[in-house]
Formats: sequence, structure tokens, C-alpha cells
Amino acid sequence: MLECVINVSEGRDRTTIAALAEAAGDGLLDVHSDPHHHRSVLTVVGEDAPRAVARTAVDRIDLRKHTGAHPRFGAVDVVPFVPLAGSAMPDAVAARDAFAVWLGEELGVPSFLYGPERTLPMVRREAFAGLLPDAGPAEPHPTAGAAAVGARPVLVAYNLWLVDADVARAREVAASVRGPAARALGLQVGDRVQVSMNLIDPEVFGPDDAYDAVAEQVPVAGAELVGLVPEAVLERIDEGRWGGLDLAPDRTIERRLARRSG
Repeated sequence: MLECVINVSEGRDRTTIAALAEAAGDGLLDVHSDPHHHRSVLTVVGEDAPRAVARTAVDRIDLRKHTGAHPRFGAVDVVPFVPLAGSAMPDAVAARDAFAVWLGEELGVPSFLYGPERTLPMVRREAFAGLLPDAGPAEPHPTAGAAAVGARPVLVAYNLWLVDADVARAREVAASVRGPAARALGLQVGDRVQVSMNLIDPEVFGPDDAYDAVAEQVPVAGAELVGLVPEAVLERIDEGRWGGLDLAPDRTIERRLARRSG
């Protein structure tokens, strides 16, 4: 089975968010939206749901009118395929490549691939500036931009809100946390500040480790899990900390899959 965690550049229009969720059908596991990031993260399974979500996003989102705290270059901004039980990375790479070709041929949106070849940060830095699309047109779609389509292991998207709204300090903290197991940005989000992280090796450096690494440097006002977390990551954390870390058994990939199949 493959998971796909689609990052779409819409976090404010509830009608559009509902349409995106409806398009995913019974492949949908979770939706997380943020109006300040102006972004929604839809966790789905299979290969049909990502295509249906992408088609709806391209139909409804005009990137020319988009403003938000999170970096983006596409309406369907990031589309990573993730192998779960019964699948392996070659399966995710094959799904990634097929999706990128489909996105170009069906919707006219160029794709940049990431995974074994290159990282997502590299794609963001170099897209259309030395790095040409791997599939689809050579230029961005006029309203939908481009997509980064990836194959990767499971990661955890995790935000920590800081007590002090000092974005320069948040960026310093993010730089100190950034490393082989975590990517991090310091962002101004409305009138608040957060350290926004992707925990790319969450069984080694999980939400508890991220929280502690940031809290050692600055006061933390709260935590926010974006999407779902693997059960193995939750189980290695003291249950007494789950609430303060914005974690819960119902927010694991395994629990949502069980609910779907039940």
C-alpha cells in the first residue's frame, strides 16, 4: 500500500477544501488546513485519490492570487508517495513517475521529481533556475504553477509555536535544529511565530526530541502535528507527554487505515 501526503496551496476557502476532500473519496485518511500558511495537507492512500485531488486543485486554485506564510510554487505544491506495509521504495518511485507524467499530459502542470535523485529543498531552490521539469511543460502552468512529486519514507510534519513573536530568533532556532533527521524553518504566521519542521527520521528524532531541542532555546507556547504520525513513533514517547505534544492514538496512520478498512 502507498500513502500520499498531498500539500495543496489552499487553506482558507472551506468550500474548496471540502471539494478536495470529497475528490479523494474513500482514499482519504486526514485533512489538515491552515489559513495563515494558506495550505492544506491531505493524507490519502493509493494512486487514484492523488490524481482526483490534483485535478480538483488545478481546477479551483489560482496561484496568482495566493499569499501565505509557507513557501510554495504550485497549486498542487508537493506530492510525495510513501511506501507502507506491503510496499517498498521502488513502488513509490514508480507511482511518483507515473503521477508526474499524468499531471503533465492531463493537466498541463510541470513536475520536478525528488527522492533518490535529489531533495525537496534542492527542487525548491533550483526549479526553473537551472533545473528543468522532469515531466510536463517547460514553463509553469499559468494558474497552477508546478509540482514537486516525490518518493520518500514516512516523515512527520510538526510545528512548534513560540511564546515570543521574534521571527529572527525563530530562524536561528530552526537553523540549530536542522540536520540529517530534521528540516526546519522559522516562519511568521499571522501575528505569531513558529518553527516549522519535517522530521525525516522520526524514529530517531521524533516530536518529543524536536520539542525539547526547541524548548531548550526558547519558550514554546504549543505544538501542532500536521497530518498523521506512525504508530511506532507514538509508542516510543511517554504517554504522559502525548497531550502536550499534540499526539494521540487516533492520529496514527495505522489507526486511520484500520478505521477505513473496518
